[in-house]
Amino acid sequence: MDQDQLTRQIIDTLTSVAPEVEAGALDPEVSFRDQFEIDSVDFLNFVLRLEQELGVKIPEVDYPKLSSLKGCLSYLGRVLGG
Repeated sequence: MDQDQLTRQIIDTLTSVAPEVEAGALDPEVSFRDQFEIDSVDFLNFVLRLEQELGVKIPEVDYPKLSSLKGCLSYLGRVLGG
């Protein structure tokens, strides 16, 4: 999966659990919680759905690494071998 595909997958997953997220207004450097009304349950559902859709296991200790688009891309890129 290339960077563009991974970005699209992350954004699609995020908007599926938090429909109020505006993908076009997403700042990759800023945490999702600081940008949108995403609560801890939405964030947990986002991580669990990423695991399911990407076929990876994300340890709970690594969840904070997924708090922004940039963090997701960095972490998942390594996990997926990209």
